[in-house]
Amino acid sequence: MAHSIELLFDPDTEAAIRRMWDKLAAARIPARVPPGRPHVTVAVSQRIDAVVDELLGPVMRRLPLRCVVGAPLVFGRGSVVLTRLVVPSGELLDLHAEVHRMCGSHLLPEPMGNSLPGQWTAHVTLARRLDGAYLGQAVEIAGRPVQLDGQFTGMRRWDGDKRVEYHLG
Repeated sequence: MAHSIELLFDPDTEAAIRRMWDKLAAARIPARVPPGRPHVTVAVSQRIDAVVDELLGPVMRRLPLRCVVGAPLVFGRGSVVLTRLVVPSGELLDLHAEVHRMCGSHLLPEPMGNSLPGQWTAHVTLARRLDGAYLGQAVEIAGRPVQLDGQFTGMRRWDGDKRVEYHLG
């Protein structure tokens, strides 16, 4: 199971994203709403050494960090993942690169390629395993409001094997 380092939203932005999850579920669109908290994954690997919790102290001092949740974004074909883009501000890209500089050697055996600087698409997941036949309806629901202005106020390390989160900072 994957391990990750994730940015967490302020309470108002988190609540707005949860409302999107609720609306998708209420529409009975066949898809899997993510469990847990809305987040933006900044690093992923098969395992992440717990030493990163302390190493990420300087990154935590960058928070809160303004964020803009933008347009719906789809990953895959057929059964897709529906997300909302998190607009890649210079500050967010710098934070992302710093996480990888500080923690890269502790992402074992190596970071997943799609989470590396230059290959990463910042996003928050709204639904997984969404049948493409329902994509239009899902995008219509998930695309409102058109933009969310919020903040990242926390960070965690997620242990996917134990299904445990470790709050940082």
